[in-house]
Amino acid sequence: MATRKTGTTARPANGGTKSRDKGTRGGRPEATAATAQRAGSRPQRPGTGTGRPAGQEQRAPAARVAVPEDAGLAVAPAWLRWTTWGLSIAGLGVSIYLTIAHFNTSVSLVCPATGGINCEKVTTSPQSYVFGIPVAVLGLAFYLFLVAANSPWAWRARWPQVQWARLGSLIVGIIFVLYLIYTELYTIGAICLWCTSVHVITFLLFALTVFSAAAGYGLAKASSRA
Repeated sequence: MATRKTGTTARPANGGTKSRDKGTRGGRPEATAATAQRAGSRPQRPGTGTGRPAGQEQRAPAARVAVPEDAGLAVAPAWLRWTTWGLSIAGLGVSIYLTIAHFNTSVSLVCPATGGINCEKVTTSPQSYVFGIPVAVLGLAFYLFLVAANSPWAWRARWPQVQWARLGSLIVGIIFVLYLIYTELYTIGAICLWCTSVHVITFLLFALTVFSAAAGYGLAKASSRA
């Protein structure tokens, strides 16, 4: 009588359990070496593999912006700079002519001597000296300074002291001009046309300089606060 073997079950000849096909996982084929190579040949996105988050590109350093020399300075317009300089040169020319005529008796001023106009009477009067100095020499020194102070380069100077010195000198100059006009009219009783031309030039320079000071030209710009 045949006996039945218990406790054991027949196992398949290949090892006893159904094994999955090699190279599969859960019924899906795994990536082969060729597939992995193709995946590795894809280009990386910008920012990956460089320690930066994806989507951020490396930016070049910002270029330095050149700051103009006159930044922070209210520069006077060109017409004002050249006009004041031209007037100063004209005043200097007349002052040189009056100074030469004062010291050189052989040089006579081209001026009529009739009625209330008499240049020689004015330039040879005792009032043609102030503190022992000829008025023509004072005018020459005054306009030598103005030619330098009213040059286009002086207008662009970054020192407010230059602008205040220009304004202060013209305030003194216009006061002196008023004194000379009073002396010609009420003391000498004659008018010098060449002196009057200097007076007119001084008045124009005074008006332009006061205008430039009121506009803030040549002075530091007010810094804007947030």
